[in-house]
Amino acid sequence: MSFVVSSFLVPLHLFSYLRHSSVETQSIVVLDFGAQYSQLIARRIREQNVFSVVLPCTASLEEIRSYKPLGIVLSGGPSSVYDADAPSADRHVFDLVLPVLGICYGLQLMVHVLGGKVRAAHTREYGHQKVDVTSQSTLFCGLPVALEVWMSHGDEAVELPPGFEQIARSPSAVAGIENQAKKMYAVQFHPEVHHTKFGTQILRNFVLNICKAQPDWTPQHFIDETVASVRHTVGTGRALCALSGGVDSAVAATLVDRALRDGHGPSRLTCVFVNNGVLRKNEFEKVQQNLRDKLGLHVVAVDATGRFLARLAGITDPERKRKIIGNEFIAVFDEEAHKIEQRAGKVEWLVQGTLYPDVIESRSVRGPSQTIKTHHNVGGLPETMKLKLIEPLKDLFKDEVRKIGRDLGMPEEILQRQPFPGPGLAVRILGEVTPERIAILRECDDIVVGEIKKAGLYSKIWQSFAVLLPVMSVGVMGDQRTYAYTCAIRAVHSEDGMTADWVPLPHEVLKTISNRIVNEVRGVNRVVYDVTSKPPGTIEWE
Repeated sequence: MSFVVSSFLVPLHLFSYLRHSSVETQSIVVLDFGAQYSQLIARRIREQNVFSVVLPCTASLEEIRSYKPLGIVLSGGPSSVYDADAPSADRHVFDLVLPVLGICYGLQLMVHVLGGKVRAAHTREYGHQKVDVTSQSTLFCGLPVALEVWMSHGDEAVELPPGFEQIARSPSAVAGIENQAKKMYAVQFHPEVHHTKFGTQILRNFVLNICKAQPDWTPQHFIDETVASVRHTVGTGRALCALSGGVDSAVAATLVDRALRDGHGPSRLTCVFVNNGVLRKNEFEKVQQNLRDKLGLHVVAVDATGRFLARLAGITDPERKRKIIGNEFIAVFDEEAHKIEQRAGKVEWLVQGTLYPDVIESRSVRGPSQTIKTHHNVGGLPETMKLKLIEPLKDLFKDEVRKIGRDLGMPEEILQRQPFPGPGLAVRILGEVTPERIAILRECDDIVVGEIKKAGLYSKIWQSFAVLLPVMSVGVMGDQRTYAYTCAIRAVHSEDGMTADWVPLPHEVLKTISNRIVNEVRGVNRVVYDVTSKPPGTIEWE
């Protein structure tokens, strides 16, 4: 294998197929100016069965056009448009002859760039607010004239650009504008959040009535296009799939496996499941059985415990842990690809179950938005690698992936698995990862998951797990003093992993978990429960 390329220059994108197909999947492009809700805008549009993608506000016109947009949404953001370092977009975005919807900062940017005036507001508006619709507009078609909305702005438009008129007003500011001739619209509030009562209808009016999008982006549509795309991209070649045992990699593997089967013959996809030494209890054996027996995948299992733990020895920084694990995974996959080449032919492609939240959190793809943490399969990869990436799910959220899996006929037992981080228990052990700490956390985690399943709560919770803290405290057991670790329990509800609320687990469940951990797991004498939402925390502790 002589291919050495940047791992981010050659990902397989859903739309790569469009150049070779008469079927056109069009989209609504959301340009992000650092908003906390940018991904939520895309979700609300996808709920109309129309594909939407978030790009940084710095995206080139070429990149925007590559998504075949029917319309563009300008997101909110924390900046002021008149500041010297305010985020902006290519001015020619407004010359694409496409409908444009500005939201919050997007309204102010539209006004500022097109010749109006924005200034700091005399009265800032945050939270719930009443808005009056002052003029008939397609954007507000079918809505009452008085709206309950969610505001979050400290600036206001005081002069509108030529050709624009006001279509809504709050007690203190212009709340909606339009230039009907150019199909440009903007609102000062956030229609994407649940606090705006008719927000979904506003977005639906823009997407379906103004942009004339067809609501045909369905799981089956995605499957057909992705399978065709993979076939075209890989050709007669072979691919590896990095399996974790979770939903994402299992769905990605099933999709690509379907694409790389020649008739009824064997697949040209080899799935590699690596034991990195930080898997959960009995995970290495269970995952192999599930993926071979229930999905019919060709799985090669590699026990690389020793090499991973050797690389992690003495490492306490979570970002270094993720990067070490990401690099070591790639090294293992390269070695396995070489073995396959010796007996079956050249391997050029590596399939990963990367999801959209992974991309958002790992890289500053959202304009001025900050990187939260590196995911081992995104920012944790080496800058150069021999295998080229296929990431068929990289534009999807978790619930969308599960829908794809159901349409693929995958069993619910696999699809309902809670998310598990690629770096595994390494990022649930705060501080150094040692064999002793891994063994302790494995037992704690097995108790947490087991009791939550026993209570019938597993499929109702987004994620539930144990964390081993580098905190030791004094305890007493059997009239003897103990000095042992603290275990934290974490359980959250979430829609897509971008935000999350902690779950108030029933008292009896918490009591049973705590009692079992303290009594059954040597090395732990204290159990605490994490009641932090995301934000301000993240779901995982590292």
